[in-house]
Amino acid sequence: MTLFERIKKILDGLAAPSALELRDALESLGIGYEELVPFLQTPGGHPYYRRLLYQNEEVELLMMNWSDIECSPHDHGHSKGWIQVMEGNSLNTVYEVENGQLPRQLFNRIHRKGSFFFAPKKGVHKMKREGQDSLVTLHLYSPPIEGMKVYDLKKCAACIVSKECGAWWPEHQKQKLKEITFERE
Repeated sequence: MTLFERIKKILDGLAAPSALELRDALESLGIGYEELVPFLQTPGGHPYYRRLLYQNEEVELLMMNWSDIECSPHDHGHSKGWIQVMEGNSLNTVYEVENGQLPRQLFNRIHRKGSFFFAPKKGVHKMKREGQDSLVTLHLYSPPIEGMKVYDLKKCAACIVSKECGAWWPEHQKQKLKEITFERE
């Protein structure tokens, strides 16, 4: 069975999956780093290169390989998901957002190769490669991400971005679905 047949077989069976069902599905895929190597590409000046491996109405599975640039603080719209570290180490910074204010950093945590961590609906975080080793991650979200909000803490602004943009400030106007400004504290 090919990688894509295996992914389809497991993920096609999910319907409005719970957080636990998502994690179990990601783990049961049994994807090894070696299977992802053919899809790795340079991030081209962005924090990561992303490759959509599977998507239906219920879930999406993405592979990301990271540069040495950290992504911007962001949420995943109305989606929740799990991230699996396939290679290297990830520094994940978690934020708190209260009453429509700018996110406030809560803590940092390093996630090492083989670990899983949860991204809750409307949870805000940022990631980057920790150390010199390459970082490759798998991300399984439900439903597929729409309406991702990316924050620029220096500009006191946020942006709802299109699917063509990742967790960084949009480079093109067509990637900005909505821009939000905040009062300086």
